[in-house]
Amino acid sequence: MAADAGKRKRPNILVTGTPGTGKTTTSTALAEATNLRHINIGDLVREKNLHDGWDDELQCHVINEDLVCDELEDVMEEGGNIVDYHGCDFFPERWFDLVVVLQTDNTVLYDRLSKRGYEGAKFSNNIECEIFQVLLEEAKESYPEDIVIPLKSDNIEDITRNVSTITEWIRSWPPAS
Repeated sequence: MAADAGKRKRPNILVTGTPGTGKTTTSTALAEATNLRHINIGDLVREKNLHDGWDDELQCHVINEDLVCDELEDVMEEGGNIVDYHGCDFFPERWFDLVVVLQTDNTVLYDRLSKRGYEGAKFSNNIECEIFQVLLEEAKESYPEDIVIPLKSDNIEDITRNVSTITEWIRSWPPAS
């Protein structure tokens, strides 16, 4: 359990994984099912200009991790958040009570990223990231292993099951000490 969890009335959950694994779809459905606040880091970075410019090769903003953490500090202390982002190693460990790493079969991911118009380095980096389970390793290195759970996210049935699994976890939080 996160160090600050005793003060929070509701848990904080990080939903992470390679782009295209269903983070936003899962987080949106989970927020609707649980009344927790969904925070999409990509949207937050764009809306509040929490970045250091644009990366032409990867076709995305270069996020300023310090600005993002400063922006989120108060709401994370309150609890009741679902944070949705494809990285996880810069968030303070104390913020999260559960870290969900969504994983998708490469054939499925290939199709999803192609439909999004990903190409070049952005496309190949993300496929390699999933093949080598980079996000799962990053999560295990950044958080206590007992709060990190990998979940398969290949189709709508998987997403529905994942939302149910996480919703049940939220209902039984905090764990009895």
